[in-house]
Amino acid sequence: MAEDTFPGWHGTTIIGVRKGSEVVIAGDGQVSLGQTVIKGTARKVRRLSPGGYEVVAGFAGSTADAFTLLERLEAKLEATPGQLQRAAVELAKDWRTDKYLQKLEAMLIVTDGAELYVITGAGDVLEPEHDVTAIGSGGNYALAAGRALMDSDLPAEDVARKAMAIAADICVYTNGKLTVETISK
Repeated sequence: MAEDTFPGWHGTTIIGVRKGSEVVIAGDGQVSLGQTVIKGTARKVRRLSPGGYEVVAGFAGSTADAFTLLERLEAKLEATPGQLQRAAVELAKDWRTDKYLQKLEAMLIVTDGAELYVITGAGDVLEPEHDVTAIGSGGNYALAAGRALMDSDLPAEDVARKAMAIAADICVYTNGKLTVETISK
């Protein structure tokens, strides 16, 4: 799918940072329609608790599509309690092969405090090499800033917040109104 045909690429920034025993997912609050800001305080990072198993997920892309994927992820987690990787792989398989799901335009960052993954509609379940990952229109800016900050003494949440501030300064589709969720191993 070409970037210019995927409206989700122009609407958000989500970052995941794993440092020490903490994983933080942070997302901005801006929702854009073309060049117009529709909302500035959207929550694109959610805490899921299927069967008492806590997972934090952040999404970029179409909101309705992302909520559909989050519901599917919850169902996969209920079917495979405590196994985030297996649930993520099963979701990615369904997303790639199901004709309805193939049309969904979103990406997810998910964590259970131990594992951190990016899940895409291309069937990818990616674990970041450097304990930082980011998606969305400002994702590359947040990723670069986050990676640069990882060698500092800053805790995971501060790395995520500073990286998101840098992304918001550069990307016009990203604002500084963050939702931040932290989860520990």
